[in-house]
Amino acid sequence: MTPELYKEVALRRDIPEDNLKAGDVAMLVDLVPGPPGQPQGAVLEVFNAIGESICVTSVSVEDVEPLTADGILNVRPLSQAG
Repeated sequence: MTPELYKEVALRRDIPEDNLKAGDVAMLVDLVPGPPGQPQGAVLEVFNAIGESICVTSVSVEDVEPLTADGILNVRPLSQAG
């Protein structure tokens, strides 16, 4: 299933180069074609707990999932990410 643009998604895996962890929430801001035979890419903007943008990163669409009603958001210090 292709995620919807401008909706929040959760990461399915850690992204150590951006200090992000599986379960972190990001906004899907663009979808880009993947290499031949590979899934689309997803451009994500990540915000801190007070809504300030902290990074833009790209992953495979397979690395994100939509938020669901049975999920609970959590806050962690960014310094704990790496």
